[in-house]
Amino acid sequence: MFKLFSKSKDHSKAADVFKNVGVDIHSHLLPGIDDGARNIDESVQLIKAMMKLGFRKLITTPHIMWEMYKNTPDIINEKLDLLRNRLKEENIDIEIHAAAEYFLDDHVEGLLQRNEKLLTIKDNWVLSEFSLASAPHGLKDILFEMQMQGYQPVIAHPERYLYLEGNKNFYEELKDIGCLFQLNILSLSGYYGKSAQELAHHLIKKGYYDLVGTDLHQGRHLDALQSYNAATAFQKLLDTGKISNHLL
Repeated sequence: MFKLFSKSKDHSKAADVFKNVGVDIHSHLLPGIDDGARNIDESVQLIKAMMKLGFRKLITTPHIMWEMYKNTPDIINEKLDLLRNRLKEENIDIEIHAAAEYFLDDHVEGLLQRNEKLLTIKDNWVLSEFSLASAPHGLKDILFEMQMQGYQPVIAHPERYLYLEGNKNFYEELKDIGCLFQLNILSLSGYYGKSAQELAHHLIKKGYYDLVGTDLHQGRHLDALQSYNAATAFQKLLDTGKISNHLL
């Protein structure tokens, strides 16, 4: 099991800036249903650490990626109830909800065609991702259908689609059709590499980010959050007033 906390000075800086966020909208804390927490003990440990970092509300978002993680609302809500009961047993007082991170593929297209209800992080907001490896086909068609059914697409970690480095106009197109953007907090520290870090700064400069999230999966992400080395840059983003986590 990972260490719950280091005692570095960096930790105090991290806690200060994350307390200003308050609500995390992107994580993988439900036990054993994707590449996040492996079991309920790990879920609890991660949540305790998130609380110490200053988060007061968690909206956890397991993958719905049909080739790998065949999660459904019933599966997700069952795991959420299990986790909530465990937190109650241990007198851990934090507000926790569950939505999903939808991989926009044929499965999601099918859900929309059948008018099946999607899990949302707030009202009609749906956390959405697509391939990190190559440009997606038919993405705008799926996004359009989501919008036609009253959903607000929230694009997870747009700075991590590195193939868009040479096609930054695509970001403008996504904003023009009404998508919200969610920054992975660790991107600013270089955790995902220099290219993702530079794309994050580009999108900040453009004023494109609406939300932030940890995308916490496991202990290695927690370690990086605890020793967060981009607190100043991240606080400047929060100071713009464009980040809407506090509304959730």
